[in-house]
Amino acid sequence: MTGSAMIRITDTISVDDSELEESFVRASGPGGQNVNKVSSAVQLRFDARHSPSLPSDVAVRLMRLAGKRLTKEGVIVIVAQTHRDQARNRAEARERLFDLIREAAVRPKPRRPTKVPKAQKRQRLEGKRRRSEIKRARSGRRWD
Repeated sequence: MTGSAMIRITDTISVDDSELEESFVRASGPGGQNVNKVSSAVQLRFDARHSPSLPSDVAVRLMRLAGKRLTKEGVIVIVAQTHRDQARNRAEARERLFDLIREAAVRPKPRRPTKVPKAQKRQRLEGKRRRSEIKRARSGRRWD
């Protein structure tokens, strides 16, 4: 019995080939008469929610990044049909999934709240005060 191969995505993440489910369907688009005979489009399915290969934080970010490609069950569906031959569509679908996983693997940097410097606050208020004096001087009234 042959074991399924592990596909290396990042230094720490590898996905088992058996986790990827591919189905081939007829594509719309270029191909002429060939388009009616050959199933060249690829529909790649990957269960992100139940994948043992992905750490939970990466899986959560991946599902958020997937957007409309994510089903209610947590399966990411990628359709590739730009090329005329099945092998190129298959490679493109896999590469798009792996790029998505690589993007999800990057931890976002936490935002550190910063204070506005006192000198900058003073400068802003002084500018407002000056502008106020200019506008006040335009009216004929005396504001004593």
